[in-house]
Amino acid sequence: MKRMTKILTSRIFIVACAILAQMAWLGVVLFLLSQYSQTINIIISVLSLIMVLWLMNKRINPAYKLAWTILILLIPVFGAMIYLLFGQSRIARKMRRRFDTLRDSEEAHLNENPRIRTLIEEDDILASGQSKYIRDFAGYPLYGNVETKYYSVGDDMFPAMLEEVEKAEQYIFLEYFIVSKGYMWNTLLDILVRKVEQGVDVRFIYDDLGCAGTLPHHYYRYLQSKGIKCGCFNPLRPMVNVILNNRDHRKILVVDGKCAFTGGLNLADEYVNQKERFGHWKDAGVRIKGPAVWSFTAMFLQMWSVVTKLPSELDKYAPPVYMEPVISQYEGFVQPYCDMPLDDEVVGENVYLNIITKAKKYVYIFTPYLIIDNEMMQALCLASKSGIDVRIVTPEIPDKKSVYLLTQSYYEELLEAGVRIYQYLPGFIHSKCMVCDDEIATVGSINLDYRSLYLHFECGAWLYKNSAVLEVKEDCLRTFEVSREITIEFCKNRNIIVRGFQSILRLFAPML
Repeated sequence: MKRMTKILTSRIFIVACAILAQMAWLGVVLFLLSQYSQTINIIISVLSLIMVLWLMNKRINPAYKLAWTILILLIPVFGAMIYLLFGQSRIARKMRRRFDTLRDSEEAHLNENPRIRTLIEEDDILASGQSKYIRDFAGYPLYGNVETKYYSVGDDMFPAMLEEVEKAEQYIFLEYFIVSKGYMWNTLLDILVRKVEQGVDVRFIYDDLGCAGTLPHHYYRYLQSKGIKCGCFNPLRPMVNVILNNRDHRKILVVDGKCAFTGGLNLADEYVNQKERFGHWKDAGVRIKGPAVWSFTAMFLQMWSVVTKLPSELDKYAPPVYMEPVISQYEGFVQPYCDMPLDDEVVGENVYLNIITKAKKYVYIFTPYLIIDNEMMQALCLASKSGIDVRIVTPEIPDKKSVYLLTQSYYEELLEAGVRIYQYLPGFIHSKCMVCDDEIATVGSINLDYRSLYLHFECGAWLYKNSAVLEVKEDCLRTFEVSREITIEFCKNRNIIVRGFQSILRLFAPML
């Protein structure tokens, strides 16, 4: 009863009800008008057809187009409204213009050292090609002379985060999707407040929808009262609007421009197994020290300026002209990157596709959700059919049952192509990692689903021939041993009702 009362009185439930009420009212009005006048009915049908034609000509994933086309044609009034609210990968014009302006100003501060490019080209021209894609289409350069440390679980990463935050002398920048009161957040908050008292510039961005069920409304005001500069991304409002669907899913912590953390960890107790929700919670992250930290600093400052509407501070925090010394001993490279729903470039997915299609021996993948488009499916299947050892780990215990069933609906085609699939027996795996050939890995916030790849603001770190790459591989090998390998019989022997439900979910997968 208490749980139900909590749900019914939560802000996210109230906002959802308000939005649904508005949509229902608009839908009923249009429906009644269409019944009252044959002309209006024809106009609504024509407008729906125009929307479908417009959608078909957009440069977006074909599966995404198909799902929304079916919905719009099936229920023209409501389908069109739902698409405008939840289907578009766009943000408000003012926000878009602000991002474009800031990205243009970033270019002068994110120059690549030609010597670093020469080194990776001499080592592997194909790897350099993957890196060039990130540089040219995400806008972030490749770095050498970087120290990396991979963390296989949040239990290990969080103490390292606290240790670095304690050392802060100038500034601490944090950007997270979910924050929840408890051991993890309260411990970190105590240090942040103390650092503010010591004169450290502490800034924090959180996503309002991600925190709608975990933090009080206008929580940023409380943090501001503690001296923490705080901004709330895309505030959740009880009204129909077209930017509700774009969320800040990034996870970034930067300390003094010397150290940065990224990965899948949010600031909630389940991420460090202080609270059990879905068995053991396995998440991963990476710590970066050295010149590559500047890219994460720039990412944060860009988002900070957009959220707060304050002038850009890139000039203030930019390091001196970046000229790395010649590397006498090969140390590997790091390239931070981010992806945004601002253009037609799906950077996150293309980074993954580049790794898969250019693998020579193996590709190991961690993902909590496996809701993939045809391009990703074909890349995984073709790699496996070409003799590449492709393995994917998903959760054994789901956090969302419908998404879990949808994830499993992709197993059969992958298994038939020779891909090996595992489910993490101890509980829920939230890590978003990919590693191949003992050479390349990526660790970040990007799930293998449509929301991460098309709708959210995301980030990650592309790693080449440094210690973190082998640490990701070792984690994969350990994880396979404690996971259940899925067989083709698991898929073929499923209840016919479950398979039917999965088929329906597949049809609308791009919307989930």
